[in-house]
Amino acid sequence: MTPFLIVLGLAIAVSAAARSTWSPCGLSMLSSLTPLAERGRGHRYRTTVAWFIVGGLIGGCALGATAALCALALRAVGPSNDVALGVVALDALIAFTSDLELFGFRLPIHHRQVNERWLDQFRAWVYGVGFGFQIGMGLATYIMTAALYLLVVLAALSQSVVIALTLGAVFGFVRGLAVLLGRTITSPETLRSFHRRFSAVGPQVRLVTIAVEGGCAGACVLALWAPPALALAIGSVIGLSVYLTSAGGRLRTTFSSEEAPPPTAGPARGAIEPTAVRQPERSAGATTRARERIRNRTLSAR
Repeated sequence: MTPFLIVLGLAIAVSAAARSTWSPCGLSMLSSLTPLAERGRGHRYRTTVAWFIVGGLIGGCALGATAALCALALRAVGPSNDVALGVVALDALIAFTSDLELFGFRLPIHHRQVNERWLDQFRAWVYGVGFGFQIGMGLATYIMTAALYLLVVLAALSQSVVIALTLGAVFGFVRGLAVLLGRTITSPETLRSFHRRFSAVGPQVRLVTIAVEGGCAGACVLALWAPPALALAIGSVIGLSVYLTSAGGRLRTTFSSEEAPPPTAGPARGAIEPTAVRQPERSAGATTRARERIRNRTLSAR
């Protein structure tokens, strides 16, 4: 079963790392660690990126070490192959449902970003390694997909320290390599063009990640028993169709959405307006006639 879990783990690690590139942190890195930005800070882009990739690899190893501790604990328990496959299938189905947000369900995440002040306070190698480590760790910054949780589960169920460390390292290394996508950004025009194309690809990457999660669940169920795998595949297709229909065919991403302007505030229904507001304004003719009546009364009194 170990080779089977390794294949599934590698697929989840790569897809989770790719999807995580579209997080706010990923967008920040692709805006801050570019040839254009590094030249403005007086640093060499290649050097900073090299340190960033190293930091991502170290962060991925830290993630793998966390899963390795769980693997050692599970090795002491010694779950059977069927139990392990059932757990992976269940977790993959949960991740699939969470990323599709079916029926409003979504696993808890946190919204933490790296500290951009490091760019002005530290040397290039310091913020390069620091940013890379936090992003490569996965759980330390904004989580874009439940596939990251599934990766930890797969690494732990392998019951192998080496496999857990390897899967974590692959995730961190791919996350670090993503910074190279901005290697052609050398001017403000190329920066704007890149981010337009980057945002447009986001929905497709999201669907690929969801498909990998569904495939992981189906493969595990198929390894246990074939009929449920077919039912799971049909259910996944129906669930995806329901979601896309309810969403009106819109694929939402963090960077392409724009906030609508707040509605203009007005008096609440049932509110009592001031007397001065409720009184009708007098026309110019009515005011003139009133003044003439007052003057005539004064002359008659004399």
